[in-house]
Amino acid sequence: MFQEIPDLLTAEEIAELREFGRVLNFVDGKVSNPNSTVKNNLHADLGDPNQKRSSEILGRALGRSERFVAYAFPKRMAPPVLTKYRPGMNYGAHADNAFMPIGPRPLRSDLSCTLFLNEPGDYDGGELSVRLGSREVDFKLPPGGAVIYPSTTIHQVRPVTRGERLCGITFIESEIVDRVSRELLFELNDVLAEEGDKLSWEARTRLSHVTASLHRQWGDAG
Repeated sequence: MFQEIPDLLTAEEIAELREFGRVLNFVDGKVSNPNSTVKNNLHADLGDPNQKRSSEILGRALGRSERFVAYAFPKRMAPPVLTKYRPGMNYGAHADNAFMPIGPRPLRSDLSCTLFLNEPGDYDGGELSVRLGSREVDFKLPPGGAVIYPSTTIHQVRPVTRGERLCGITFIESEIVDRVSRELLFELNDVLAEEGDKLSWEARTRLSHVTASLHRQWGDAG
């Protein structure tokens, strides 16, 4: 399942992040995956002081999004990083690494997230393309929009042929490891939030008991 969140960033945050995209030092994206033969992009230099500020803006926006929290059940999140694609750059088909060396112990990547910062008309190509069975689903969202998808999926960034693609990316370790369990619990909670007022108090209490019990059974908050 994919989850699109429009307008996750404010106009002020988008403007600030675009400015960081202009003044930040960017390095070869292969520094984060030197063995990749399909990665051809630029990453913000983690040693640049402005990268920390841009990461904080992106992380704060995700953390305040009720939709993001409800869908991802985040336990840990990699510090978001700005990425840039210029004409001729792309990221070929790949699946994200299972574990990433972040913090005192490796972060398990259950979910991946891309936050779009450019107007779609500012660049040609550059779609995030996620494989779904025998088809591929393309995403090219307006600025401030985000898409979250399982890190286990095969995906790619199609070649940019004009302009510049600026995005933020991050990876989430979820409280709920199993993808199916996580998505089922999200759906139950979503229905309860949208339709709960139509239920009797007794029915709502019973459904809340079910969702809390499943969260307790499936989740790992440690």
